[in-house]
Amino acid sequence: MEIYVVQNGDNIDQIAAAYGADPEAVIFANQLIYPYELAVGQALLIPTGGRNAVRSIRSNGYAYPFISPWVLEQTLPFLSELSVFSYGFTFEGELIPPVLDDTWMIAEAWRFGTVPILTLTPFGLDGNFNNMLIHSVVQNPAYRERLIGELLWVLPEKGYGGVDIDFEYILAEDRDAFSEFVRVMAETLRPEGYQVSVALAPKTEAGQAGLLYEGKDYRAIGEAADHVLLMTYEWGYTYGPPMAVAPLDQVRRVVEYAVTEIPPEKISLGIPNYGYDWPLPYERGVTKAQTIGNIEAVRIAIENGAAIQFDERAQSPFFRYEREGVAHEVWFEDVRSLEGKFGLIREFGLRGAGYWQIMQLFRANWLLLRDWFYIEKG
Repeated sequence: MEIYVVQNGDNIDQIAAAYGADPEAVIFANQLIYPYELAVGQALLIPTGGRNAVRSIRSNGYAYPFISPWVLEQTLPFLSELSVFSYGFTFEGELIPPVLDDTWMIAEAWRFGTVPILTLTPFGLDGNFNNMLIHSVVQNPAYRERLIGELLWVLPEKGYGGVDIDFEYILAEDRDAFSEFVRVMAETLRPEGYQVSVALAPKTEAGQAGLLYEGKDYRAIGEAADHVLLMTYEWGYTYGPPMAVAPLDQVRRVVEYAVTEIPPEKISLGIPNYGYDWPLPYERGVTKAQTIGNIEAVRIAIENGAAIQFDERAQSPFFRYEREGVAHEVWFEDVRSLEGKFGLIREFGLRGAGYWQIMQLFRANWLLLRDWFYIEKG
């Protein structure tokens, strides 16, 4: 695979000819729409027939049960694990299944040799993370045992291959109890053939302040769980100022700290499969960005005649445009920003990559991932 950045006057036939590539393969890889307009600064993945893979990794993607069956089918060949989002629980540790049927996703995952994973989240009635749910279960052994017992029934009943614990905003006072919860969960499920993973907020030091960080002990969780996911995204987020979602310099700081606490072979790097479109000027508490797909971001640039730029420090593409008198700033992911993240996986010898989330197909990402690594299955 090669990456080409579009210049003024370029067209697909010329670009493909310069690399000796099939124009149809370039169109397919980059999900271009007829008449195949391009944005200046757009990064294209050029399939040339070679391969750069030097090692194997595990890849994971989160998906809701309302994912398009076509998108899931297109994505599963590139996934080692599929995390189905999500199962909840009550204050007393009773498991709550998703509203929509998840059995079809589990069957599809196994059809492609991908392990389906049950994602466990403490969602309250308002649909947001509720740390009092966490507190109730991790601090009460009876509730903890009830939840683990119900998981032991559901996992084989549904055909899941493991549990991913995605607890956020854990209270500092629950830090040790949460680590113990993970340990007991793993020691109970592992002999039955199930893996247990934990999603970790992106810390850069052990004593990092803040509700996202204080309740998670990297070292203790790394020792207890089979593997972890670093949630290295959301620097740029819905209510924050315009910036890269996963700036590489910040992602690197998280990885550098994580490997001092957790064996690298247990760590998966979180990768965002989306971007944001902010209306300007940004006003804290008022401005709300719109979540967009990476393919959609390029279409917005094309439709508005915007040139895509690339921030070298963040290793992330962005552009600005104006529509109906309102200025906008867009940050998203492309094959250049993804190469930077794949480089960290290779540099630090990490377990692999975990994507939040795979609801929209970004084919160039998966082709590039397969170019860089051999993807383990089963």
